[in-house]
Amino acid sequence: MSGGEAPLLVVGDALLDRDLTGTADRLAPDAPVPVVTERARRVRPGGAALAALLAAADGRDVTLVTGVGEDPASGELRRLLDGRVKVIGMPLTGALPEKTRILARGRPVLRLDRGDGRVRDATDEAREAVRSAPAVLVSDYGRGAADALRDVLAERPPMVWDPHPRGGPPVPGTRLVTPARSEARAFAAAAAEEDPDASSGSDLRAAAREAAALVRHWGAAAVAVTLGAHGALLSYGGHPLLVPAPAAHGQDPCGAGDRFAATAAGLLADGTLVGEAVEGAVAAATEFVGAGGAGGMTDGASSQPESVPSGATATDPYPLAARVRAAGGTVVAAGGCFDLLHAGHVGLLQAARRLGDCLVVCVNSDMSVRRRKGEGRPVNPLADRIRVLRALECVDAVAVFDEDTPERLLAGLRPDVWVKGGDYSGADLPEAALLEEWGGQAVLLPYLVGRSSTGLLGRATQGVR
Repeated sequence: MSGGEAPLLVVGDALLDRDLTGTADRLAPDAPVPVVTERARRVRPGGAALAALLAAADGRDVTLVTGVGEDPASGELRRLLDGRVKVIGMPLTGALPEKTRILARGRPVLRLDRGDGRVRDATDEAREAVRSAPAVLVSDYGRGAADALRDVLAERPPMVWDPHPRGGPPVPGTRLVTPARSEARAFAAAAAEEDPDASSGSDLRAAAREAAALVRHWGAAAVAVTLGAHGALLSYGGHPLLVPAPAAHGQDPCGAGDRFAATAAGLLADGTLVGEAVEGAVAAATEFVGAGGAGGMTDGASSQPESVPSGATATDPYPLAARVRAAGGTVVAAGGCFDLLHAGHVGLLQAARRLGDCLVVCVNSDMSVRRRKGEGRPVNPLADRIRVLRALECVDAVAVFDEDTPERLLAGLRPDVWVKGGDYSGADLPEAALLEEWGGQAVLLPYLVGRSSTGLLGRATQGVR
């Protein structure tokens, strides 16, 4: 354990998740279904095991109490968790459940489920682990783990209970319950006799009423309804607190709920207040989705960047480009200083994004800008320029280079298309020859006439509007 993070016990139902990714360019001749050409396969822990793995990636000592058997899927799950998470097993009635997603260009086309194993009963070791744990997260996927330990969990209610439609209610006194929006709606409907107005009104108003109804119905201290790209709505039974997401991503959201619950539980275990824990969980889930979600994890581990400017999301451009290429997509890169972001820049980047399946912006470091533009530049430091660029919906990731030109960065990124503004000519693009080495293409896109950072800075200096 590093950084003084408190240990965490995760109780719940483990799954084994597989992703088969590829391209789909035609329909089958015998049925109106897409034909997916396989490009890559990935396997990772799922369900409560994913929540445990993500908590361990935060630097915590994590123990997982779950159902595992002697079947091949259980063996694969143990291998993926080995050295990262301690597993206390409870016997299953059948094989460990497996979930296989088939994706075309990063979008799910079909899901196949197999394995109907449920926890048969709790072991003495599992009960003692719950009783002695300083902090507990319950990830209830309805496969019997939480039910088998419900009496022990009720003795000292968990920090966080992450419910799912097939699972039972959290034990009364749970500090924070974290249903997704659709789950909260279904749970509140089941409690309609207690609050018949829980699902009426606007979507946000309905979510607030559902959360308040669930606080009362479950006897929970607080309920946080996760709202996807809109963040989360935290209720203690009265007026709710809306915690907005710091950014919106179009990436795969698979696993975002587990990332939210694991972060919230860990922060509460560290002594953080509920509101602050939910804020941290929203930020972590947003970053997780921006980095590709569970589908972006490799070898069972979460990839986290070493350094991210404060307030920025953390999509690493290299894994992003690799994922897009593996799915048969087109990687587009665009470069510039982007010191004073203006309408010409935005138009260029929007057009560049339309050329492919992801856009990586290669931005000059502060020293590189100073060499190119002279003293007094950049006006905005690198961290601010990165944050503004990442806030654009058309930008999927940002990479930084210190040289005058980004050849070394491009050699590692290997984009299919390299875009520069129309104020360059073919002779000004030394990157063009480099792109040809791997079959890429450099292109120029026109800027809006009369828009430039230098011109804006000159007018501002002269006080001209």
